[in-house]
Amino acid sequence: MSTSMRLKRFGSKKRPDYRIVVMDSRAATKSRTLDEVGQYHPLSSKETQVVLDVEKINSWIAKGAQPSDTVRQLLNRNGITITRTVQE
Repeated sequence: MSTSMRLKRFGSKKRPDYRIVVMDSRAATKSRTLDEVGQYHPLSSKETQVVLDVEKINSWIAKGAQPSDTVRQLLNRNGITITRTVQE
């Protein structure tokens, strides 16, 4: 099963909150997730905007999970560097 790390939107209208989740890459955005590895609150202050579980993230990356472009940017901003791999 190919897995991906992506954002799953929560929150009310005009007040978005996102969870960074690991799920099957073929699954729909609102479907069931395998694991929650962090949270992203874009309207919060810079210090509390991103909450990450680094151990879980490193574990899923070691298992082959590919972060989406947005999740990759969030991880890079917080000191977790991931090289982009091209899948065929």
